Amino acid sequence: MKLRKFLLRYFPPGLALEYTQGGDVKTKIIDLLDLSTETDLRALAESIKADEPVITESVMEQLVEILQKLQAKVCYTNAKCYYKYKTLQTHLLPLTNIAFDKLGKRCLTGSYDRTCKVWDIDSGKELLTLEGHKNVVYAVSFNNPTSDKIITGSFDKTARVWCSRTGHCLTTMWGHDAEVVAAKFSPTHSKVATASLDTTSKIFHLTTGDEEGTLKGHTAEVIALHFNNDGNQIITGSFDRTVSIWDTRTFARISVLIGHRLELSNCVYNFDCSLIASSSMDKTAKIWDTRMNSCLATLRGHDDEVLDLTFDNNGKKLATASSDTTARVWDVTDTCRQVAIAEGHREEVSKVCFSPNGQHLLTSSLDRTSKLWSIKDGNCIQTLDGHKDDVFSCAFSYNGDTIITASKDNTCMIWR
Repeated sequence: MKLRKFLLRYFPPGLALEYTQGGDVKTKIIDLLDLSTETDLRALAESIKADEPVITESVMEQLVEILQKLQAKVCYTNAKCYYKYKTLQTHLLPLTNIAFDKLGKRCLTGSYDRTCKVWDIDSGKELLTLEGHKNVVYAVSFNNPTSDKIITGSFDKTARVWCSRTGHCLTTMWGHDAEVVAAKFSPTHSKVATASLDTTSKIFHLTTGDEEGTLKGHTAEVIALHFNNDGNQIITGSFDRTVSIWDTRTFARISVLIGHRLELSNCVYNFDCSLIASSSMDKTAKIWDTRMNSCLATLRGHDDEVLDLTFDNNGKKLATASSDTTARVWDVTDTCRQVAIAEGHREEVSKVCFSPNGQHLLTSSLDRTSKLWSIKDGNCIQTLDGHKDDVFSCAFSYNGDTIITASKDNTCMIWR
């Protein structure tokens, strides 16, 4: 074995070793999720060397320098002050959802006007209009990290896959009996998954569009779905108050997570898929262990419906957004305790997301603003205002240098 080069992964922090073995080029990824400002980098380098025979003494100084670069990037705690860079006059009818590509250079907007549009972040120009759906385009997503394809899910009961460069429709997935409200690419296989108000999810072949299987078992609308890291499992959240875990190879339901008393609003995996979090109209969020399929904790504190939730990139903190006008941050590594509360919005908080390095929180609200918060103390760092109607979504680019906010005023604002 011979080391070719080191590759950095900033968010979440990690290191990839590219090496040759028997004439083949291989890559091994080392997760460094515990990296902090207190980390002794030389000791860390020594521990990596002890575990990885491909690392020799001759590259140790280079390894330390690489780790220093990684530490400086992911542990930087100072808050950036964002300014309004562009306003995208996106659609004639209301927006539904937004999504960044992997590098944060392009974004997608779905709309009630039955189209999805692709935008250039730097210029603010519309690159493509994806036309063909017969009803609202609700779900939009790139196939990150390559970002060469786009998937859309529509109220016309179909999903479509498009070329992100030409806008050509590559395939259409048929089979649902009601609106498609979620659509995702498998991270490792040539598959896509859809969730529908017809109480089912479906797995389709990416290239042919052929239905490979239907995930049946929920008794009410399915409103959220996510693949795990290897694409062999999917979680779905439903208005039937449960989360289901499915095998994407056999289409069988592996487990049902039962405990919420009212409809779910979302469910997500953490980074290593060891945990699932679910949010509900019952004013709580729950943390589930994917190995035991059991509830580890019920997060109480919100005074109204929990509308959204998300893990940070490391999978160690969870943020929740609520109709009670607050967002909350929870440490899920041990006691699942609340570590910060973001108070300051005047209306319900509709969306919440962490900055890539996990130091800050971004929220969007029906009070027409988004806000940036410190995770450390819950203080509001900056208010992003200018929209003329509810701000229903917000997102960071991959490296955190750009924010996008989407409003019912039919515009998106780009902040830098």
